[in-house]
Amino acid sequence: MCDSGTLSGTSHPPRAAGDRGRRTEDHRAARRQRHPHRGGRGVPSTHQVANPNTHRAYASAIDRTIAEIGGGARRLADVSDTEIGDALATLWGASKPATWNRNRAAVSSWLTWCQAKKKWAAPAVPADAERRRGHVDHTKAVGKTKIHRLLSRRDIPLRERTLWQMLYETAARAAEILSLNVEDLDLENNRALLRSKGGDTE
Repeated sequence: MCDSGTLSGTSHPPRAAGDRGRRTEDHRAARRQRHPHRGGRGVPSTHQVANPNTHRAYASAIDRTIAEIGGGARRLADVSDTEIGDALATLWGASKPATWNRNRAAVSSWLTWCQAKKKWAAPAVPADAERRRGHVDHTKAVGKTKIHRLLSRRDIPLRERTLWQMLYETAARAAEILSLNVEDLDLENNRALLRSKGGDTE
């Protein structure tokens, strides 16, 4: 996807008869000009995409935006800022602020990369498609004194007090604590063997 190319990232350049499997550097260069975003080529090569999962997320956001604005034979230079904003609104307008901001940042970084690094004519994310403010949780942690007072109450069953104390002291999830068996407990070292949400043993 570039000034002289198209938005399509799925088609392949035709092969000459008898040239199966053989690619010259000219062919590869031409392919990059036609589809610079294919296989993540259009994703900015910065620290932001060093992580493979982040790289996939960036590539996914870019590919979905390309598909939304038409793809096919359209040139990047022919796409307007408004179309980019409309695509973002259609795809993630109803999403939570974090999802909107993440995908908006991916598309914005990619378009900036096209303009600054490749010197291609490209649109930008419009001003009205601005970052959204997330909802901040101002709930304060319960004080240590109040916690100890609660855990020492005799009118609360031992089971509940034990659960609360283990949650407080380990910062583990409730499901992790509740899944513990007696054989998982290391009473001598005040430790316990548990399975985390991802299946790892800690």
